[in-house]
Formats: sequence, structure tokens, C-alpha cells
Amino acid sequence: MNRLFLLGLFTIALFMTMPCALHAQQRCSSAARFDYHDADLIFVVPQRPNAITEVTQGSHSLAADHVAIMHRIGGRDGLPYAIEAIGRGVCLTPIDSFIAHNADSKLIVARLPQVDAHAAVSGALRFVGRPYDFFYEPGDSALYCSELVQLTIVRNDGMHIFETIPMSFHDSTGCITPYWTEFYSRHNRKVPEGAPGTNPTQLLHAAQALKSIIYQFDQ
Repeated sequence: MNRLFLLGLFTIALFMTMPCALHAQQRCSSAARFDYHDADLIFVVPQRPNAITEVTQGSHSLAADHVAIMHRIGGRDGLPYAIEAIGRGVCLTPIDSFIAHNADSKLIVARLPQVDAHAAVSGALRFVGRPYDFFYEPGDSALYCSELVQLTIVRNDGMHIFETIPMSFHDSTGCITPYWTEFYSRHNRKVPEGAPGTNPTQLLHAAQALKSIIYQFDQ
């Protein structure tokens, strides 16, 4: 009897989760099949706040914690890759792997107006192999995700589309959060509060303000 009861519960749970799993698979498939263009930006918006979004969201309703640059290897009909700065450094990630890694997050694609896609992608590819900047410090050889974007995304006249802003490691009360205080203390470094930099949320909302074409995939 107990075995039959447990089997019944398992069957009910299976049928309840199947529509959700199918829906998530369909959304991932839509993002994977999307017609990406060179220099499209793909933003990752997590479902729950984290150490990055807590100090960068500000008054915005959407807060991203990662951003990458799209590139089709082999031309317009080539395979789409994300040029991104992650823990292992600046690298090229196949779009399927990128989507799978961020399966619990919303993905937003921005197609910027007047962007020089060739210059942007060429510039980003030159950074492939650079180490990741875990300390978000300006002027060194390491790069973090939004720094890669800010340095390489340019207009047709060669000017940078995104500006640097003072770095924020504080929450809505103006205090540096315990996470970042402990992180930098552990590495015997000073929190670079106010140093020139960027963050994914800043770039996302700057892209929206530029009247970019925006596509959204809810993972």
C-alpha cells in the first residue's frame, strides 16, 4: 500500500512538472534559434538578487549580472557564439552552452543603433585569452564582462557607445555591502568604490535609452 501511495505521488508530481519543463525547453530553444547579429549584446537577468545586482540595480526594475557580445563565426550564416569575460577569462562560448549555463535567468538581446559591428567584434576578439578581472579594477590587463563591452562596442564614427561611471559596491542605504567588504578584505585590497568602471545593469539601461531593438527570452 505504501509503495502504491508513493508511486501515485510520484506520478502526480511528474505530470505537474512536465508542462513547466516543456515550457522551459521551448524558451531555451527560442533563444538558441534566435537570429543573432554580430555585436548584438546579450544580457543575463537573474531571477533573484545577488551580490552584483544588489549594488548595481539602483532604481531600475531590471538588473543584469552578466553581458556578452554575439558573434557568428563564419559569416552571417555561421554558428553564433558569445564573446564573454567569465571566470576562466575572455573566451568564445557556443550559444547553446551560454543559454544552458544561464538557464535560470531571463536573457535580453539588444541590437544597438549605429554600432560598427565589424569593429566591435574584431576589438572583442583581440581580447580573447585575457584573464578575468575578479577585482574590477580599471587599467589592468584583466577584464570583467561589462568592461569588455564598454571597451569594444563603438559607433560607425569609432566613438565608444558606453561611458564609464563610478563603480558601486553599496546598497540602497549607501553602505558597502558585507559581501564586498569581506571579499576585498580577504584579498587585502581596498574596495574600489567610486573608481571608473561599468556594470551590466548600467549597459542594459543605456541600451534601452538608445532605442535599441530589444528581444527578451524568459528562461
